[in-house]
Amino acid sequence: MRLLLKKVLEKNTQFSVAGEAADGESAVSLAETLKPDVIFMDVEMPGLNGVECAKRIQDINPKTIIIFATAHEQYMPEAFELYAFDYIVKPFNIQRIHQTLNRIAALLGQKENVHSRPPSHEKSGLRKLVIKNREGISLIDEEDIVLIQRESKSTAIYTSDGQKYVTSEGVTELESRLDKNLFFRSHRSYIINISHVHKIYPYGRWTYVAKLRDSDMDALITHEKYEELQKLFK
Repeated sequence: MRLLLKKVLEKNTQFSVAGEAADGESAVSLAETLKPDVIFMDVEMPGLNGVECAKRIQDINPKTIIIFATAHEQYMPEAFELYAFDYIVKPFNIQRIHQTLNRIAALLGQKENVHSRPPSHEKSGLRKLVIKNREGISLIDEEDIVLIQRESKSTAIYTSDGQKYVTSEGVTELESRLDKNLFFRSHRSYIINISHVHKIYPYGRWTYVAKLRDSDMDALITHEKYEELQKLFK
């Protein structure tokens, strides 16, 4: 299977093959090192199976696009619970693989002009998020926070002035201390400031992407959370 997929991918000029792994543990290690945009993987592999492997890869980089290419249809529901981009079953249809790659290329190539809002001089300064980091303790105005994102084994907080704060505290821990009227948990690895949401567009079958003002960053939104967010904006 790997040889066939490699040949198909090498013929698609929009992508290049960054690496190969023979088992799940190696795949996780390569994903952490190479940080690929897209990963094709089987479900049944030596050691760590594909579903568990995908979970660990998404913990490292939630935006990794995962496509399962396998002979085992029975894992499809579990795969889509992980927000897999696609699930291709043997015997592989080469045209189907190219269509999937073209869809991914279109998604990765989407670039929006995100316009910053005029700077506001009316800051209440009443609510601050206090975090622990290597420097000690940082106090961040909540209204300045654009995005909170899990990045491998740490959590990054991005602000509207371009600052990035890194802490070992988890996303759920930070969520519990934030203003519920201002922040929204869009994905297990993301918290977004609702006031900074500029545009939302589909990113695969069951996932969306939120473009954010005052930042070059964006955030994933699961299908369930997208429905919740729609209700908030009504």
